[in-house]
Order: sequence, then C-alpha cells, then structure tokens
Amino acid sequence: MAFKMEYEFTLPKGYIDENGNLHRTGTMRLAVAADEILPMKDPRVQQNSAYLPIIILARVITKLGDLQAINTNIIEGLFSSDFAYLQEFYDTINSTDMSNVKAECPKCGNIFEVETRYHGETQPGTLSTSFTRKQPL
Repeated sequence: MAFKMEYEFTLPKGYIDENGNLHRTGTMRLAVAADEILPMKDPRVQQNSAYLPIIILARVITKLGDLQAINTNIIEGLFSSDFAYLQEFYDTINSTDMSNVKAECPKCGNIFEVETRYHGETQPGTLSTSFTRKQPL
C-alpha cells in the first residue's frame, strides 16, 4: 500500500524574506525517527527545549515558496501564527490516527480523497474530517 510522503501547505500569513518577498506555500515531508532524535544533541535544544520544534521543522519542510533551502533562521523568522500552524500541521501529518476516505461532491459528482483524523475529544469510531488537503482521484 502506497502512502503520501509529502504534504502541501499554505501559511496563514507567510514568510517575508530579506528582499521583502512573501512565501506562503510549501511542502512538508513525513518525519523519520532521526528528525526527532538528532536535534536533541543540538546545544540550542540542550539550553532551551523550546528550540526543538524549530530544528525539527527546518528538517522536515522541503519547500517554502521560492526559497532554495530551509534552515532554522527561516523558521525563527516566521510569524508566530505561521509557526503554530506548522507545528499543528506536523502533528497532523505524522499522527497515527489519520486515514483517507473517498468522498463525492453532491453537486458536481466529482470524487476526491479527503484525509481524516480522529480527535481525542470524539467518541471512538467518530470521525472528524479535515478538508485542507484534497486530492482528485
């Protein structure tokens, strides 16, 4: 069974680079164990554990607008709402409680794939859907 390795996102505000260019769309890949383990050795994390998500996001974001490379300086320069969005997005795509379901538009009949995830506040078997990432079939 094949599954998706990278997910597209759009930042609520966007990153503004040193030339004043706005970068809002990007791609994040699924995390591997090393993405969460290796940053623990970084002195910035050892001095301040709050720095951990900055390093992790710099590792897993593969594209942000036209930027050639993503690093911790870029993540540090995000608006706090965009940083919070990316942390939530990371948690969502790396969650073990996600699944894909096929859905049909009641108006046009187009069939598309919707990613869903279970939320802790719901009853077992109750699905909460997220329509942020649709894939036409």
